[in-house]
Amino acid sequence: MMKKNAVISFSGGLDSTSLLLHLIKKQYKVYALSFNYGQKHKIEIDKALLNIEYLRSKNFKIDYKILNISDALSIFNSSLTNKYEDIPSGYYKEENMKSTVVPNRNAIFASFAYAHAISINKNKALETKIGLGVHSGDHAIYPDCRLEFYQKLFDAFKTGNWDTDNIGAYLPYLKFSKADILKDALKSCNQLEIDFHEIFKNTLTSYAPDENGISSGETASDVERILAFNEIGMIDPIPYQKSWEKVLENALKSEKKYKNIEK
Repeated sequence: MMKKNAVISFSGGLDSTSLLLHLIKKQYKVYALSFNYGQKHKIEIDKALLNIEYLRSKNFKIDYKILNISDALSIFNSSLTNKYEDIPSGYYKEENMKSTVVPNRNAIFASFAYAHAISINKNKALETKIGLGVHSGDHAIYPDCRLEFYQKLFDAFKTGNWDTDNIGAYLPYLKFSKADILKDALKSCNQLEIDFHEIFKNTLTSYAPDENGISSGETASDVERILAFNEIGMIDPIPYQKSWEKVLENALKSEKKYKNIEK
């Protein structure tokens, strides 16, 4: 019998999907929240739902809700939500990637998750974690993916609410690379006896997929994902607009270009 809860911000991407598997493996009762915040790539929510349905078919019980907050976030300026601004291509550490920052996005998601944790845990007094898939590769470009941000944010949540002694953040990937996250997901899939390729075929990492959810492989989020699969010696199970060989070649060139600039 499960004796602990976890609320997860579940985008349908590689990181949050890996974290979902991680929490199931650790026998948390999982409450997953996906957010429609007006993102151009909101097809990621369709992918998230596919994995929820797949996991439920394997008898894993997950409470899942999709929250539409697109009207509220329409006032924010970001290339992820502004239909008049293009998503940049390239490597994550390039200056133009800052356009993909959505102001205060993670604070908003975490606030919903924290409030949900208080609500579901009322009178139960169970350990409840807020699971977030932030990782080391995010820190430079996204200031709301840093440990000090979450420490201060969760201190504020605790100060501003009652009955929060057993609620806290869970950030297991904070020092992980994207490849490390994939390795953790492989371990989870093996232990849970589920198909890694089936799960990750139903994920979306791209910020600029076409109407069918298929990416060119050229945005920074794609490049990072492609390099991670290559690092662990696997071919990404999702289709791209070009062959795996072509998107991998582009990702390696993007990485090499940035490393040469840094020298």
